[in-house]
Amino acid sequence: MDFEFTPHQKQLRSEVQAFIADHMTAALKAELKDDARGSGPEGEVFFAKIMARGWTAVSWPKEYGGQGGSPMDQFIIEEEFQRVGYKRIGGGGTGAPAILASGTEEQKRHFVPATIKGEISFSQGYSEPGCGTDLAGIQCRAIRTGDTYVINGQKIYTTSAHACTHIFLMVRTDPQSKRQAGLSILLVPIDTPGITVRPLWTIQNEPRAPTLTTYGEPRTNEVFLDNVVVPVSCLLGQEGDGWAVARRGLNLDRVGAWRYLISVMRDEDIVNWLKEDGDRNATLRADPRVRDKVAELWIEGQVARLMTMRSMSISQRGEAFSYEGAAEKVWAPEHGVRATEAISQILGPSAQLLNGSPDALDDGLFAHNLLGAFQSTVNHGSVQVMRDQVARNGLGMPRAGR
Repeated sequence: MDFEFTPHQKQLRSEVQAFIADHMTAALKAELKDDARGSGPEGEVFFAKIMARGWTAVSWPKEYGGQGGSPMDQFIIEEEFQRVGYKRIGGGGTGAPAILASGTEEQKRHFVPATIKGEISFSQGYSEPGCGTDLAGIQCRAIRTGDTYVINGQKIYTTSAHACTHIFLMVRTDPQSKRQAGLSILLVPIDTPGITVRPLWTIQNEPRAPTLTTYGEPRTNEVFLDNVVVPVSCLLGQEGDGWAVARRGLNLDRVGAWRYLISVMRDEDIVNWLKEDGDRNATLRADPRVRDKVAELWIEGQVARLMTMRSMSISQRGEAFSYEGAAEKVWAPEHGVRATEAISQILGPSAQLLNGSPDALDDGLFAHNLLGAFQSTVNHGSVQVMRDQVARNGLGMPRAGR
């Protein structure tokens, strides 16, 4: 297998890098500190220029507003924008990949073009106070009455619910069902009467995490649904098939630059910091223990890269995932935790000072990364659950006894 990028792909990366250098202004960078999706005035101008270049949804089908191009081209474009803290480019977390995989023709034509244009955005309404990452324990109910569903329940840790237009809602449509059976996915407008969104401020809020922090969002949310009525047309996939629909969506969400960079940018942070001038940097660079540990972390990061390339290859061939996305979700977040802990040990006490401290390193980036790293082992499925999927779907092992 050839892991090199093609000449076309290398040229595309250079073009994107040049575009960012020319158009990412100081005003936009300042705006991104408060809004990583770039939905402010400067971000809207920047996004319009990106749209004009045809760099949004490169690999999505043309009939739904995409470019019909290569997933690898889209990966390269996403990677460059993500590296500078601009998170509006790419399909990860948008809900659109799941709609393309499981939606009706009407849903695809309604949601996907609008998602590409930034007119529609989703938050993920999965976790609940009583089940956390054990999604099979969901209790939020949607009871069908004629041509509508009536929804009652609560969701928690619903990041972006305060800023989205729709919520990608997992509900129990069969009240007598247990575990995975009887779950469904509804695409619900967030402004539907009966929905209340309340903030849950994170550990990254005070002080605010720097722009490029792993999971540096200052806010997540809890969402209350009280007799919320939506049409049956909001159903994604078949009623009762929500578990399979969600698994397909999560696997597709895990493929791409966003998930990959969450893990490997921490390795790049320490390498770039050690390369800077200064007596302390030079001393650490010369320390064989530091060099050995940084090399070890870099190699682990390259394993994450190869796992991402494997997933990209599967996606590009149009094949189904069995265990690969889950394996990637185990390795990469756990590497991120090991990396941030090791970096804190290498850099010493100053690396534990948060943003705003006069002695903090890089605006507290290393300290805030340490706070966010552990979250990546839970978000989008805990590593414990992912290990179970690898064992059963990849290795054919039986389900563990309870």
